[in-house]
This record gives sequence, C-alpha cells and structure tokens, in this order.
Amino acid sequence: MSERECMEYDVVTVGAGPAGLAFAMRLKQTRPELSVCVIEKASTIGAHILSGAVIEPGPLDQLLPDWRQNPPPVCVPAGQDEFWLLTRTGGYRFPVVPPQMNNHGNYIVSLGALCAWLAPQAEALGVEIYPGFAAAETLFDDSGAVAGVRIGDMGVARDGSPKASYTQGIDIKARITVLAEGARGHLSKRLIKHYHLDADCDPPSFSIGIKELWQLPEDRVEPGKIVHSFGWPADRHTYGGSFIYHLDRGRVAIGYVSGLDYRDPMYQPYEAFQQFKHHPTVQPLLEGGNILSAGARAIVTGGWQSLPKLDMPGAMLIGDAAGLLNVPKVKGVHQALRSGLLAAEHLAERLDPAGWDARLRSSPIADELRKVRNFKPAFKRGLWWGLANSAWETLTQGRSPWTLKVVDDASQLQRLGEYSAPDRGYVERSLAPRDRLAGVYYAATEHDEDQPVHLRVADTSICIDRCAVEYGNPCTRFCPAGVYEIVDDDAGKRLQINAANCVHCKTCDIKDPSQNIDWTTPEGGGGPNYPNM
Repeated sequence: MSERECMEYDVVTVGAGPAGLAFAMRLKQTRPELSVCVIEKASTIGAHILSGAVIEPGPLDQLLPDWRQNPPPVCVPAGQDEFWLLTRTGGYRFPVVPPQMNNHGNYIVSLGALCAWLAPQAEALGVEIYPGFAAAETLFDDSGAVAGVRIGDMGVARDGSPKASYTQGIDIKARITVLAEGARGHLSKRLIKHYHLDADCDPPSFSIGIKELWQLPEDRVEPGKIVHSFGWPADRHTYGGSFIYHLDRGRVAIGYVSGLDYRDPMYQPYEAFQQFKHHPTVQPLLEGGNILSAGARAIVTGGWQSLPKLDMPGAMLIGDAAGLLNVPKVKGVHQALRSGLLAAEHLAERLDPAGWDARLRSSPIADELRKVRNFKPAFKRGLWWGLANSAWETLTQGRSPWTLKVVDDASQLQRLGEYSAPDRGYVERSLAPRDRLAGVYYAATEHDEDQPVHLRVADTSICIDRCAVEYGNPCTRFCPAGVYEIVDDDAGKRLQINAANCVHCKTCDIKDPSQNIDWTTPEGGGGPNYPNM
C-alpha cells in the first residue's frame, strides 16, 4: 500500500453544519492568517442537514450583521404561535404559549439551505470546504493527542477488496481538530470514550425527529405560523411532540419527535408521526398536497446533566456533538452557532483547546442549559408529572435546588411481557407515504451498494438468540428507513441489513438494547440528499 497523501492545516473542522461553519468563519474573521479546513461527509453542503427549524437570530447577527439584506433562500419571520394538547379525537389549545416557545423575533428556515448559504461566505473568507469527504478515523500524534483525521477510502467493494475506482483516503493533519459532527457523531463518540470525557456526567439522551416538507394550496398556508403539540399519539409514558411550521410559497414543514427513552418495545416512531398526520386537526391541512422531501435525524436531548468534557488534547467538541440543544425551546441552532463563535474566539486567543470546557460552562450557552436541565427528565415519571414540573421550572426560572438524573436510552426498553402497550387508537392511514420505503424515496438516499456495510453489528447471533426473544427485534421498528429486517428462509432466521436505505439518523446506534450496533461513516458522498430540510 502506498504512503497516504497528506494535507496540513492549522485547524480542521469535521462537519459543515451551523456550528462548524460559524466556527470556521469567525476564526478566519479574527485570525485570517490561519489555515482552516472544513470537511463534510455529504455530497453537497446541507444535503445531510435536517431540522425543524425555528432559529433565534442573535448569533447570526454576530456572525454576519448584514445578513438580512441577503437572507438565506428559506427564511420566514415567525408569526402566530400555537401550543396544543392533543387527544385522539381532538385537543385543547392553550390560551397562553409557554414562554420558552414564544417565537417573536425568530425565523423559520431550512437549516440545510442555511448551511448551503453560509458555505460560499465561509469560502470568501478563505475557509477551504470539502464536501463528499467522510472522516473515518482520528489521527493521533506520539503524545496521544488528536492530530487530525483520516478520510475514508473510496471504491472499496462489499468484501473489502479494492474496485477499479479505488482511491485511498488522505490524511488531514492539523494542530487543532474541531468536532462539529452533530448528534452521535462517529468520531465524537469514540473520542469521548477514548479520553473518558463522560466520566463526570450522566449518559447522553436523544430523541428521533422525523420530518416532511409538503407543498400545499397557498390559501391553506399562513406564512410564519408555528404550531407545537404534545399528547396523542404518544402515551403518557412516552415523550413526544410535534411541530408544524408554515413557510412561504405554499410550503409547510411538519414533523414529530419521539424521545428515545421510550419503554414500549413495540413502539414505532415513524408510525407515530404518520398517525399524527391523520389527527383531525392536521389531516385537513395536508389532504390534496404533495410531499417534497422527508427524512429523520437524532436530536441531542440530554442537556446540562449529559454534557461531557468538551476539550481534549488536540481537539474540542462544539454544537450538537457537545449536546447543547435547549429541549423546552425545541431549538438547538442558536446554541450551535453560539458555540462555534465562542470556540473560534477561544482559539483565536491561543491555538490550544485547553480551557474550552471551562469557558463554555461559564458562558450564556451553559446558563441556558442549566436553567432547563429538569424539563425532559421529569417526563420519565409520566406526562402529568412532567407538565407540573415544567410549570414549576418555568415559574422559578430553573432555580430548583435539585437536578434530575438523565438515564441511558437503550436501558429503558422493557422486555416483551414486562410492558403492556396502551391502546393508541391508531387509524387507517390515507396520506402519503404509505410505508417507510416510500419515505426513503423522499429522502433521496443514495449509497453505492457494493461497499462495506457501515452499520456494524458486533454479534448477529444476539439478534436471533436473545434480542428476538427478549424484545422482538426492536431495530425492525425504531429505524425510520427499514434498514433492519429479520429474514426467515431456507438457511433459517438471520438479520438482513439494507444499508443503502440508511438516512444517517443513528437511532440504531442509540436505542439498540444490546448496544450491538455501531454506526460508522459510509463512503463519502453517500446518504440522504435533503432539499430545503
């Protein structure tokens, strides 16, 4: 094997999401002499980005004070807010929207389009951006510090042999590596374990957000309207809620979020979303419309208690890789942008990650997380207890003398027979898509099928001998893209992995009760291609 080609930079950033791009831009704004590189596994910038998304504009004002003169392609000022408690057949609209969900002054955006809009502005500052390059491994120097990343090889066959198109991945060496991979990042999770960065915090916790973008008759859409709900179709022991964001030109973004700390082994997050679309207050909005795109992603919801140490020798964590989302606000973009700006200012003073963790924890970013630390954990005791606690935490502005623990999502799944699933009142569905495979179509997911499977199952016998008996193979239900199937043929029962369907949400890596699945990066450029998500 020939020696790998190497590129060297002062700073390499893994991930071209809002945190990574804001970081790179601010660093070049303050230290233009530094060489800064951003690598992104998606085929184009923004292609893997999915979020609601309503953003607070403050951090964007800091980064680009004149951005409103040339706004991103999807950018609608927030208008009317509504907050609902849904029952199976109706619901109750709260007369007052909780203060955390008041969106006056905010903007509804496509986060993917926002990142694609930011990228050329970053390049104009001298940032080098490389889409289609998946960071497969971390490089270390002789002292054990992070020294950059290795890009995954291209053109490798499913059996591991090189194809005619084989290209060896290059090494990108850097004085500082900034991890902005988003939720459950492939390298981030390994480095957290390697450096024991989670030794003094609770386990991470996540939700899965499933979203669709619809084209509707324009007279149905009220640009700027923002509707959130909780209650049905989630039962009182399952954390869940919805969003409907009215965009411009007859477009509506609709989605459903399910906490991955759910107990019911038969629960299906994708089906819960589809059922929500058929609620009497929602279905009339969508009937006769068309889906433009669809997808799913994991959302970091552990908050303050789950915050790992954010710096390590040679590297640092920012954005969702750090876990900065504000759960009751249902927002993380402003936190991601703020962390990118603050991290850049930290490195501009001295090119050293040391002290980054302390700096973030003494910042408004951490103050915001600390105030809302008890919102989501309280719902583990049930819906009404969670709502009562939310009212208390709002009243006291998060000054409770206690901090509720966050639990590991995978450990919460109960065994078959231990949990009696409620009657969810699900109905016959008529709205598209009909099934998960149709949803994959709307995600425009593409992978070269002749490549090594990037969803690595450590012991497939567990799937048949233990998981099937104890949990009924929940991977066949919690995956929103139908990646996992249990096939029973002449060779007996076996796990079949349809890796080409994967939309990179990483739910399997998080929720598998045996922690038997490791999500790794596929060949660069593969995965979903979300337009305006």
